[in-house]
Amino acid sequence: MHLFLFSLLKPHLIRETFLREEEPLFLSINDLGVETMDNRWRTVILNTLVVASGFGTMHMLEKFKDAVIAHYGITDAMMGYQQTAYVVGLFVAFLLGGTTLFKGSFKRSVALIVSFAAIPQFLIPFMPNWWGVVALRFFQGFIVALIAVFSNQIGRLFVAERPFAKGIILSGIFWGGIYGISLAKWAGGSDASWSSVTQAFLISAVLMYIMLAIWWFFTEDFEIPKEKRSSKANVWKMPFTWVFGFTFFPALWIIFTLGSFTLHNVDFSEAQVANLVRALEVSMGLWSIIMGYLGYRLSRGNPSNRGLFKAIVSVMTLSYAVTFLGIFIVWKAILANDYTLALIGIAITGIVQGTGPAFWTTAPAAYPREIYPEASFALGLISNSANAVAPNVMFVLVHSVNTGMVIYLLMAALGIATLLLSSRMKLPVEELSG
Repeated sequence: MHLFLFSLLKPHLIRETFLREEEPLFLSINDLGVETMDNRWRTVILNTLVVASGFGTMHMLEKFKDAVIAHYGITDAMMGYQQTAYVVGLFVAFLLGGTTLFKGSFKRSVALIVSFAAIPQFLIPFMPNWWGVVALRFFQGFIVALIAVFSNQIGRLFVAERPFAKGIILSGIFWGGIYGISLAKWAGGSDASWSSVTQAFLISAVLMYIMLAIWWFFTEDFEIPKEKRSSKANVWKMPFTWVFGFTFFPALWIIFTLGSFTLHNVDFSEAQVANLVRALEVSMGLWSIIMGYLGYRLSRGNPSNRGLFKAIVSVMTLSYAVTFLGIFIVWKAILANDYTLALIGIAITGIVQGTGPAFWTTAPAAYPREIYPEASFALGLISNSANAVAPNVMFVLVHSVNTGMVIYLLMAALGIATLLLSSRMKLPVEELSG
């Protein structure tokens, strides 16, 4: 697959790869050639597979819902705690990004993050107590730290091509979701015996480490800076960090709740629901790649910091605008209980994930090289606060379909508004260099 991608991109990559003194690559300019380019895109594909294997844990347990409830003797409400714990783990992972936990050796950091998902995956089927499972699910949420850590690597390997590379890697989240759901279905789903549940969990845990081993063999290590910065370079004291961090907040609000909100308010068959879930995952995966490629095309003509940032804002704004249209279609589908219309609306609204590749390439474009690893986690923490807030609002406080859909439309509009505001601000790299 990586050879196919490279065959499509090679003419542009050879001509349009730009180097800047503040953005050193693993290899010098004299070493750049076809083989080097191929190795970099191979790295992107391997990163994607690591992400997919790790995010296979995201939905797997809930797909065994009836088996889990019967095994532990818990209620439906208690079953929901495991997903809440996972989402809280996503948020805490970015909070820990400000510590030294995910700094130092890049390869060690990736291995640690994968282990936060894989070790609980080994242990969950053998836990005698439900609250132990909930605790392990919290740690599995740390897998999201891969996104920020891989952003550091992509920032070193690419310049104009960053959004496309990141779009491919982020699509792994959704391929992983499909893989986890499919593995659970293969094991019997809610009707599975506990031995089948155990087998599925062990297979997925082993696969994570196999994928990590393959990735490790082909990946070159580097150091993510640990040292403290001066107060002048503190990313948390920069207004840009807070404003731009919130540009992705509306997207995550929609991504984490729209599918469930739609399914809770329609009366479709089990097969139709399964198709909608699959359509949403595929749509987001494909839009991640498509909009990432658009970001690359917009970036390659002006690979300066400001030029790269303009491309980021353009891609995210377009994604939110089309999302706004898609939400209207989903709204009409819910009111009409129209499955075909819901399928179309979900497929279009999946473009909200097109904001991701652009957002996650902002730190290398907007911040000085010395602090952009820290900036990646800071932006991730601010935006991922949506994970903790959105489910409680949409599934606890909102009781009307119309109210819920208006909130989603406002989120898309908020995304555009914050992007326009951030586009008028000085970038941190501009402030600190001036």
